[in-house]
Amino acid sequence: MKTENVDIAVIGAGAAGLSASSVCARAGLRTLVIDREETPGGVLLQCIHNGFGLHYFHEELTGPEYAERLLEKARAAGVEFRMESAVMKLRELGNEKELTVYSGADGVTIIHAKAVILAMGCRERSRGNLAIPGDRVAGVITAGLAQRFLNIDGFLPGSSAVIVGSGDIGLIMARRLTWCGIQVKAVVEILPYPSGLSRNIAQCLDDFHIPLRLSTTVTGIHGRDRVESIGIAPLVNGEPDLSREEIIPCDTVLFSVGLIPENELSRQCGVEINPSTNGAYVDGSLMTGVPGIFACGNVLHVHDLVDFVSEEAENCAANAVSYVKGGPPPMEKQLRASAADNLSYVVPNACRRGVTTRFYMRPKVLCRRAELLVKNGDGTVLLRKKLQYVKPAEMITADLPGETSAACPDTAELRFELRPEEEAKA
Repeated sequence: MKTENVDIAVIGAGAAGLSASSVCARAGLRTLVIDREETPGGVLLQCIHNGFGLHYFHEELTGPEYAERLLEKARAAGVEFRMESAVMKLRELGNEKELTVYSGADGVTIIHAKAVILAMGCRERSRGNLAIPGDRVAGVITAGLAQRFLNIDGFLPGSSAVIVGSGDIGLIMARRLTWCGIQVKAVVEILPYPSGLSRNIAQCLDDFHIPLRLSTTVTGIHGRDRVESIGIAPLVNGEPDLSREEIIPCDTVLFSVGLIPENELSRQCGVEINPSTNGAYVDGSLMTGVPGIFACGNVLHVHDLVDFVSEEAENCAANAVSYVKGGPPPMEKQLRASAADNLSYVVPNACRRGVTTRFYMRPKVLCRRAELLVKNGDGTVLLRKKLQYVKPAEMITADLPGETSAACPDTAELRFELRPEEEAKA
């Protein structure tokens, strides 16, 4: 069994891990990225469509192109990689962290790090997470797996499909399946509004005349050995109207019903998980409640754009570097932040006084215009931001200036509220 010492260990070689590791290595710290796949890049490698990089690189790239840009930056900075390796254990040992890494090439390696950045990403929800009724047959897969079959392995998953859920991966796959000659008969969404970005609705469904069935649920998946049909019905007062049930013949059903951050390692080392995001609670430096363990990207909260993942990861890495070289203030001395009216969550969960902090949040409501308010505990409005076309599929960002937080008392709590247009006028 080998033992190694590094300054910062980054778990995950996707967009978050690559972006974070570059910052750490450029600061002169020995940085090791560990990932179970053969090649760095994560899920970006199977996303061959364009639309990436408009915010971060200021040009439109495909997923593999975006990943290659990040990888070039990481290698140029001197980042070390340990691919085809899995972190099986993560322990907090006071001033250092211990990672137990398994790999076919090196066996078991114990790595000691001064800080760890969690960048494991997320996984798809499957049929098993939803308790969908019907037969247990072949041809029921997640949209991301279908994407890998087509774009990496070169397999056609079927000849006709129905997509359950209007998440962005499902919308993109509706277009990709159509390009490959697979008939997409419908995209079924249980909510009264789409779950994916507006641009994907337009480019992936509207442009190809693929019907989107909102407020509709699955009543059953039917078949003998493979899917033969799927039953759907509109929702009335939250219940399926079986009198209007429709049976759609198909041989493939794709699920695009949300993502789950990969936080098994986080829980193992004592990181507290936020039920609103399924990611860690983090302070203004994106450090978890375990000193020296940071989190960023989709393992922290599911983002809508990979550009925001890279942005958040770089901020996280800069704070990790500061921690290794001296340490940020502990979470207890920071201003707590919480989501209130019409917001599902706000990240980070605290703010360092006197430091400008970017907050990310997910709205619960759909409206054309709204106002975001950040209030002190006594109701004082610290920040107002006008918003247009607010929808749950798209995150909201807001920067709280350092001078604003510096003026707050130590006991203050920041409350984030979203007021739709009609309330904002009052």
